[in-house]
Amino acid sequence: MSYVFSPAPVTTVPVVGTSDLFPVRRIFCVGRNYAAHAREMGRDPDREPPFFFTKPADAVVADEATIPYPPETENLHYEAELVVAIGRGGVNITLENALAHIYGYAVGNDLTRRDLQLKAREQGRPWDWGKAFDRSAPIAPIHPASSVGHPSSGSIRLTVNGEVKQDADLQELIWSVPEIISILSHSMALQPGDLIMTGTPAGVGPLVEGDVCVVTIEGLGDLTTTIGPRS
Repeated sequence: MSYVFSPAPVTTVPVVGTSDLFPVRRIFCVGRNYAAHAREMGRDPDREPPFFFTKPADAVVADEATIPYPPETENLHYEAELVVAIGRGGVNITLENALAHIYGYAVGNDLTRRDLQLKAREQGRPWDWGKAFDRSAPIAPIHPASSVGHPSSGSIRLTVNGEVKQDADLQELIWSVPEIISILSHSMALQPGDLIMTGTPAGVGPLVEGDVCVVTIEGLGDLTTTIGPRS
């Protein structure tokens, strides 16, 4: 037996302080998980059940990368996010055991073709075209939880060309990391290699060619992404 063409290489994220690579299986994203961001998107921030969307594993982009401005949009947005890396799979995970399933944490940027996302939302269609496009998931190297613990508070900030655009605290998450893991695992089996982007604070806005976007999370360092010319 042989493949009809060569399989795609495994998408990986480096692990801080080692030569190890974290193999990425899936990327789950939590929608509107900060109250102020829910309001700026015209939604009620009440604690109703969270919803999720996904990105393909090969949407991952390394720290310090320059990525082309994506096609079919005139409104590319940044979204600073805490990323959770799952190291142990499971189903029906309890809140009490959720943290034991985490390998580590990273800084992420949920790049969004906002015009396409909003059009899909208005028409009651899936968000894939606005969220799951090529190179839409810049993610910095992963910090093992054994080194940094499990951050539940601390600054999350994003700058564009040095100007602060998003500035919040992880404790403002509507749904905590253990809650997100538990809820996801009651719908499908989480697996090692899964990444969870936990939502963005208020202050989302546009990026243009030449912009340098830096996301910083206290204790996890920086993620820098430069927007290049259209592809």
